[in-house]
Amino acid sequence: MGLFGRGNERRAGAAAGAAPQHPVVDESLIDESGLGPLRPRDRRLGPAEEARVAAGLEALTAAGVDVGDLESLGAGFDRDLLEWKDISRRKRPDHAGIVEMYAVGIGEHLSRTTDLRWRVVTDVFGTDLAVTDQVEGDFVVVPHNLVAARWMRGEAGWLPGVVRHLIGVRASAAPDAHA
Repeated sequence: MGLFGRGNERRAGAAAGAAPQHPVVDESLIDESGLGPLRPRDRRLGPAEEARVAAGLEALTAAGVDVGDLESLGAGFDRDLLEWKDISRRKRPDHAGIVEMYAVGIGEHLSRTTDLRWRVVTDVFGTDLAVTDQVEGDFVVVPHNLVAARWMRGEAGWLPGVVRHLIGVRASAAPDAHA
C-alpha cells in the first residue's frame, strides 16, 4: 500500500456500489416552518442547569466577585486570567472551570439588568446555557462563548465594556425605548 492507499480504497468502494457516507440529519431540529436549526430553540433550565448556575455563582462569591458589579466581574476575570497565564504551561490547571464561572457571572448579570432570562438553547452549533429575550425569542447570548473566545486569546479588560454594550442593546430594544 502506498501513501495514497486510503483514497484508492474509498474510490474502489464507491465503484463497487458501496453506499456513500453522509452526515445523519437530526430531523428533530426542523420546525413547522421548515427553518429547522437556523432558528434557535430554547427551553427552561432543568435541575442540572440550575445547579450549574448556582455553582458558578457560589464560586464567584467565594472568589470575592460581585456579580451585580461589572467592574468587580471584569477585575476578577482579568486577575484569574493573568494568574493562570503566569503558571507554567505544564502546571496550569484546566481553565474550563474558570471560564464557566465567568460565563455564569455574565449571564446572571444580564438576567438581573435586562429582559434576558436563563434558558437552554439548541441551534446548529449545539446546546448551551444562554440568556434570551422572552418576547421575540430571537436575541440569544451564550455567555460561555463570550468568555471562552477571549480566554483563548488571553484578552483582559473587555468584560465591562462588552456587557454594558449588551445591556444598551437590550435597553434600546425595549418597547418603551421606541415610544
